Amino acid sequence: MNRELRVTRRNARFQQWQALLSNRTKRQRAGEFIVQGVRPITLAVEHGWTIRALIHDDARKLSTWAAGILDRAPEAQRVAMAPDLLAELGGKTEDVPELLAVVALPPDDLTRIPTDPSFLAVVFDRPTSPGNIGTLIRSADAFGAHGVIITGHAADPYDPKAVRASTGSLFAVPTVRARSHREVLRRLDDLRADGLPITVVGTDEHGAVDIADHDLTGPTLLVVGNETSGLSAGWRESCDVTVRIPITGSASSLNAASAATVALYETARQRA
Repeated sequence: MNRELRVTRRNARFQQWQALLSNRTKRQRAGEFIVQGVRPITLAVEHGWTIRALIHDDARKLSTWAAGILDRAPEAQRVAMAPDLLAELGGKTEDVPELLAVVALPPDDLTRIPTDPSFLAVVFDRPTSPGNIGTLIRSADAFGAHGVIITGHAADPYDPKAVRASTGSLFAVPTVRARSHREVLRRLDDLRADGLPITVVGTDEHGAVDIADHDLTGPTLLVVGNETSGLSAGWRESCDVTVRIPITGSASSLNAASAATVALYETARQRA
């Protein structure tokens, strides 16, 4: 068992963890990120993610849940932290979280996403909102997607806002970052060469067919565009078909994460 570390002032270790909350570059260099909340921490442990540290309030007794998490992650460094400092890391001004986790970043490897004849994955192209990323991952988990791919210059799925919005689904659904659509297409070429006939389906308000009229029962890669500009030219050219979601009322369009949720629901509905 690791020896417990006590942190009672803003020392270098605390400042390193604090930077993980707001600085993407430092998250990447350290290879880790902060996880807040009972459900996300529980799912990170349940799904076998590498827990580097578990930080708890040194001023109160651990609950049964927190003690259980510590027991289930014996490899993690135990850290007892002063309540005011823990509140800063937890993003709360009134309530001090009981436990926070420092979790290792997984590799951005597309082979992390499982492939089989029922393959379903979602690409989110150049999203700007961490909250939208988390919401999309949550929907992907709810409707049985095998993975999520974030392409291009995009917000970070390991931003605390994204992790919270996913309500822990980030730890259940492989989420991979790719520099461009070309990386994803190379992976698709390999899978197709191995006999998996994946169809690339783009969502667009001017799509060629209503989504309910397109067969989504085969291996499918759904592509959702940027919140403002939609699909990039590269993805638009790479789609086998673009589908539209009929809407009414005064709304001009759906939020990107909402559109992805509808597309995932329709896919699950057809497959059921």
